[in-house]
Amino acid sequence: MSEHVVIVASDGVADLTPVAKFLAARQLRMKAEADRIRAVKERGYVPEVCGDAIPEAPARGAIRVFQPMSLFPDGKDDWVAHPSGYRGRSAMQRADVFDVMTAKAASNGKPAPFTRAQEAAGRYYRDLVERHACAGVRCSSVEALRSGGGGSGSFIDAVLRDREEIERIRRRIGTGTAMAVRKIRPSKRGSRVNITDRRLIDMVCLEDKPISAVLRAHGWSVYGPSAHALRRALADSLERITR
Repeated sequence: MSEHVVIVASDGVADLTPVAKFLAARQLRMKAEADRIRAVKERGYVPEVCGDAIPEAPARGAIRVFQPMSLFPDGKDDWVAHPSGYRGRSAMQRADVFDVMTAKAASNGKPAPFTRAQEAAGRYYRDLVERHACAGVRCSSVEALRSGGGGSGSFIDAVLRDREEIERIRRRIGTGTAMAVRKIRPSKRGSRVNITDRRLIDMVCLEDKPISAVLRAHGWSVYGPSAHALRRALADSLERITR
């Protein structure tokens, strides 16, 4: 048995205004919830070209679709590239910060902000640091690793090589400053702080932060000359890695 509350005015006539307001508010809430659910589903949308075997996953984040290619024999000595996706379908890969920045530039009718070599350098540095961090080695210094007796020699050698490669890359990045506040009047600096080349590279490559997030974290404007200058500084640092 359901209960209903009806507000009656002094003349004995039911006042439907509160009920109408309640129904309208509930309708707005239901619409907002439906919009939220639709937005969540859109974030996990799987393109039809990738097939229905991939589950929808809103937490997956931005993705890019590509067609896997492999080399197949063509005659006795030749090879030819053909699509090699599962059942001829395209594949999905989680889009990193470079994919996102390139897609944003394309949507605005602008060229890619970084060359393929620069993007590859940033991804190489990211993969190298992540692999080294997951090596499971307790000692953090190269000297300690060399003097340790545990583990197989090949494993330790690989960890040492990764560590040395990371140090080499960081030397190439340098200790310079990508964005400096020293030339800005103290009265106009506000909360802005220097952005070093190393911090810029780490935030973009390791933390997956776009240029705007780096600027915002250091108190800089995300528009105009600041974004352009920091983008050029990032390109220069990535170029130094490739040398």
